[in-house]
Amino acid sequence: MIKKIRRRLILVSIFSLFFVLLTIMTSIAAINYCKITQNADEILKILAENEGFFPENITNIEKWQETEIYSKIKLLEKTGMFSPELPYESRYFSVKFNSQKEITSVNTGKIAAVDSSAAVAYAEEILEKGRSSGFKEYYRYMVANDENGSRVIFLDCRRNLETFKSFVLTGALVSVAGIFAVLFLITLLSGQIVRPFSENYEKQKRFITDAGHELKTPLTIIDADAEIIQMDMGENEWLTDIKNQTERLAELTNSLILLSKAEEGKSFQTIEFPLSDVIDEECGVFRALALTGNKTLETDIEKMISFKGDEKAIRRLTAILVDNAIKYSDEGGCIRISLKKHKNQIKFTVYNTVEYISAKNISRLFDRFYREDSSRNSETGGYGLGLSIAQAIVTSHRGKITASTEDEKSLKISITLLS
Repeated sequence: MIKKIRRRLILVSIFSLFFVLLTIMTSIAAINYCKITQNADEILKILAENEGFFPENITNIEKWQETEIYSKIKLLEKTGMFSPELPYESRYFSVKFNSQKEITSVNTGKIAAVDSSAAVAYAEEILEKGRSSGFKEYYRYMVANDENGSRVIFLDCRRNLETFKSFVLTGALVSVAGIFAVLFLITLLSGQIVRPFSENYEKQKRFITDAGHELKTPLTIIDADAEIIQMDMGENEWLTDIKNQTERLAELTNSLILLSKAEEGKSFQTIEFPLSDVIDEECGVFRALALTGNKTLETDIEKMISFKGDEKAIRRLTAILVDNAIKYSDEGGCIRISLKKHKNQIKFTVYNTVEYISAKNISRLFDRFYREDSSRNSETGGYGLGLSIAQAIVTSHRGKITASTEDEKSLKISITLLS
């Protein structure tokens, strides 16, 4: 149980860190990408307003104060993208088409990586797609339409995109390194974190075991004294009640001790034994009980299945599950026991019909002292420890046990063991 808590603590911590880092990195990357495209579009608008070129004397902003270019330059100034060197640093090219989509001019004078034929191919592809802006490889493009036709302008954003990709890759690597560092630290420190709970849990189990053994002696004495008194005085209502309650306390004590030992994995002797025969024998013991309750007990047990584990514990597990299925099934109900083997997995299921079982509370069936229906439990006996003991036995054998209901009119306990 402590190991499960440690694993959950580590998983929750790592998942939380991963989610936070992913959110931060995604947000920063999205903001940076939007900024790159926005700045590129503003530069393209300046080029579109001036027929595919930067205006002359662009550094003399006052000259363009009455034009639309002026507002775009001021916007670039605010973002830090505008500088007197911008026209010389930018790499761009454009292709002009007339209204019949015929090429009238090609401008590749401001870029060395693209020749006229490549520029025409890029522009024609953009016009065929019918898009007004976007990316073509490392080039941000914009289609500017007027009464004379259209001009496709491309701006080289290679440097910005490479910087963006480098930032994303570096951020991802740093984040992964951070996750592994936190994983290492939380693995080391998780033991310290859960130590108080572990100590309290061990004390609780030790108390249950010690108290159970201490209670056995006085209970045995009370039962023996009651029998002696009954021999002297004969049958007596009060003595009978004392004996019944003593037996109930002894049964509860034994169950608590067994649960504590099962959780600790103590007193289990691992041997190879015929699992099919063991389950079939245990089911046979309960056939008479099912018949007297007007209930049907069906078995589908695959032969020749062997298992390496504690035979006594598996017998106790089978008895608990079959006994519960018979006790809590409805009047005239059906109980089905199944044992199958597939590859290296052994599937053991116990199914029974019930009057009603809440699907919401199905996961609580393995809690100690939990009772789905208190009124029925008072009639059938029991303390709500049976399935807790069953879970402890399965867990100690490195198996898995689950409870499920399809229609809230039946209960299915499924156990998976590794052969």
